[in-house]
Amino acid sequence: MGRRQEDEFEDRLRKIVEQGADATAEEWLKIMEREYGKVPLIFQRMGERPEVLISHLLYKGTVAETSRLDPKYVELISMAVGAALKCQYCTSYHMQAAVRMGATREEILEVILLSGMISNSSVLANAYRVIDQRLEKCFPCEVKSVQEKPAASKNAKAGRTKK
Repeated sequence: MGRRQEDEFEDRLRKIVEQGADATAEEWLKIMEREYGKVPLIFQRMGERPEVLISHLLYKGTVAETSRLDPKYVELISMAVGAALKCQYCTSYHMQAAVRMGATREEILEVILLSGMISNSSVLANAYRVIDQRLEKCFPCEVKSVQEKPAASKNAKAGRTKK
């Protein structure tokens, strides 16, 4: 029977305290470079403040490690979110990780298609709500150049016929 996740987490925390933040951050960045071929820029910058890097990676790692989803699907979902947020770096990083975990070209293309569909729906849903909530109520009163000109021309015509 394996060790409890909580015990492993506490061991990790103990090692960080013993080793110190600077040494831990440096070690984790080296591991990342070895596993992925490079250290993404966001982690390089976080590494300038080891406590930020460590807390971020602890959170990220704990979420991933305790997930009930297959790690390949975690990476595919992460790639989809990166694509939807239009972050080429996140998309590329998580695509490479998904491939390392066995994702096929077809799975990657399917995930990109789905993320694009949801992204597009999000744009439409947000914009249509703004229009429904604001356009009819506020647009005519906030934009003075858009007034009911047809009504004004009716009155002008009515005024001309009385002469």
